[in-house]
Amino acid sequence: MPHLPAHWLRSVLPWGGGNQSPQSPAAPLIAVHRHLHPRANLAVIHRAYEVAELAHRGQYRKSGEEYITHPLAVAEILAGLGMDTTTLVAALLHDTVEDTSYTLETLHADFGAEVAHLVDGVTKFDKLYYGDAAEAETIRKMILAAGRDIRVLIIKLADRLHNMRTLGVRSSSSKARIAQATKDVLLPLADRLGIHSIKRELEDIVFYHLDPIAWAEVDEHFRTLPDRGEYLGEVSDTVLQALRNTRVQSDVSERRRHHWSVHNDRVRRGHIYD
Repeated sequence: MPHLPAHWLRSVLPWGGGNQSPQSPAAPLIAVHRHLHPRANLAVIHRAYEVAELAHRGQYRKSGEEYITHPLAVAEILAGLGMDTTTLVAALLHDTVEDTSYTLETLHADFGAEVAHLVDGVTKFDKLYYGDAAEAETIRKMILAAGRDIRVLIIKLADRLHNMRTLGVRSSSSKARIAQATKDVLLPLADRLGIHSIKRELEDIVFYHLDPIAWAEVDEHFRTLPDRGEYLGEVSDTVLQALRNTRVQSDVSERRRHHWSVHNDRVRRGHIYD
């Protein structure tokens, strides 16, 4: 863990500019956020990335990648959800207080109370043990840990999603343990919050690690299906045009079924895929 003296960043970071090279690893994150929030303060995101990169410098993930790739990926997931600038800044910094010598007090001084509150909430969340509590009680504990700011829970979901995407380097027992914990705690949370894009991806990854044989059967089923992408697009366009003709302000998108939902239907109906 790198040692960072108090208020180290004031002497090493260009606070005022935010004029990073377009080739910065944070450039895709900035581009997505700018597209969804044209008036956003992008300079503070640049600063947060610089702080996080320096704080985590010399740290590596189990895959061998530089650690900064993780908070950056978490922030990118959240940017894709359209989250606000403060949430993205907190996502970039979410592991600094727990895993480096960058303190919560310094973070508060450098980025303000709101970002510090979110980072502190994520840190406290990680220290909770939920055991075998009933789902409702587990959700209650998580909300209390979030300090009544739902963004803490959303950051945690994005954090877990990226960790699940990168489980490959872990042992089989570790994969199964993390997948089971995700199924028991994080999936119900994603469902309650209505973040279905994260929920669907987590379900498929959990399914893959907890029941790889059944997952492979579903995957083979998908491979035998004809590509319906063009057909679905035509149907969506037709429905959207019909709604516009009636002056109904609307948007239409198609959603393909995923492995876990198909498997659940198979189990419930007791017969092969259709």
